[in-house]
Amino acid sequence: MKNNPRVLNAWCLYDWANSVHSLVIVSSIFPVYFSATALNDAGGPVINFLGVEVKNSVLFTYTVSAAFLLAALLSPFCTAIADFSGRKKLFMKVFCYTGAISCSLLYFFTRETTTLAVFLFWLSLVGWSGSIVFYNSYLPDIATEDRFDRVSAKGYSLGYMGSVLLMVFNLTMILFPGWYGGISEGLASRVSFLTVGIWWFGFAQIPFNRLPDPALRAVPQDGWLFNGFRELKKVFGELKHLPLMKRFLVAFFVYSMGVQTVMYVATIFGSDELKLPAQSLIITILLIQLVGIAGAYLFARLSERLGNTYALMIAVSVWVVICAGAYFVNTQNQFFALAALVGMVMGGIQSLSRSTYSKLIPEETTDTASFFSFYDVTEKLAIVLGTASYGLIEQITGSMRNSVLALLVFFVIGFLLLARIPSQKVYRVRLKTQEVA
Repeated sequence: MKNNPRVLNAWCLYDWANSVHSLVIVSSIFPVYFSATALNDAGGPVINFLGVEVKNSVLFTYTVSAAFLLAALLSPFCTAIADFSGRKKLFMKVFCYTGAISCSLLYFFTRETTTLAVFLFWLSLVGWSGSIVFYNSYLPDIATEDRFDRVSAKGYSLGYMGSVLLMVFNLTMILFPGWYGGISEGLASRVSFLTVGIWWFGFAQIPFNRLPDPALRAVPQDGWLFNGFRELKKVFGELKHLPLMKRFLVAFFVYSMGVQTVMYVATIFGSDELKLPAQSLIITILLIQLVGIAGAYLFARLSERLGNTYALMIAVSVWVVICAGAYFVNTQNQFFALAALVGMVMGGIQSLSRSTYSKLIPEETTDTASFFSFYDVTEKLAIVLGTASYGLIEQITGSMRNSVLALLVFFVIGFLLLARIPSQKVYRVRLKTQEVA
């Protein structure tokens, strides 16, 4: 039965469980520790990785790209098998535990274990992104369409709150070591990686215990392998008859190149372009997370009043303003103001994108995980292409501000593509009118 409060709350708690990875491992403590630890014997940033001399910051970027590329390749195959076999939760568990255990093992990351740490970081990203596909695909299974926006927003908000709580605890270990027996900053950082894994693994047990198991379907004689590809082909065929979904996926891909890139480069922009101190950057990260809670609910309310498409267009318009402002920003306070705007639309656009896509999936569809694999692949490829274009433009022009202008172009194009999609409310009214006629 859909809209069971116990199940909906449990689903939202997976955001609470896994979002600590995005904040602590991807955005804040781990990148700083990686730069300070992944050094050569002389203390330089160029290290030997599997026989190749590479700068540690480049290695970090390549690891992120490789993880998302692998996740994009695995996602359609795994989700097709999960839908067919009725083992959606099992796949979600496997990816979750892979990510959580990898985070915990980063506790052993020292200069001597850098190669191992790179692979663990890579596995944590694959586990995180892989589990999110199955998590997202549960939404149309447990909630009716009228609840998608608010439930999705609640999940993102809990994710922001949970990640901030653990982040603050981890920062106290680093900033106030005397509270914890005078531990070193390096040990405090490694303990924070361990806490991420424990937090993620532990709180994930709540949704794993309460989310329903999809119905099993008969296994074909030629096995799951070939059926996985048949399921993908089937979804591709259905997309041909779902013009609104195709339009949305194209728009989502374009504006996600901007959104996802900002998530990964905002700290670097503040550090390298504006020369902000580490403490100010930490405050910025926390600000984005906290404001994101309000943003997720704000845009859920906007979608109820205006429809999903118009609410998304408002969010993308704000992103255009942010990029324009970032090109001219020079002071710390200006950067904080932009960060507040980023937080407001970051949570809103992610939450609303997920719920909008859920509404575009045909109600009679049973293979929701396969549909969400396309959503996931679209987002992961947007990360790869968005960050690559950002870095390439910076390399050619020598300025991150020019890269920011490229992001502005992505958002403008995304806005125009969204304008081709009627509001979900309007679309539903048109369908009903046609049925009556």
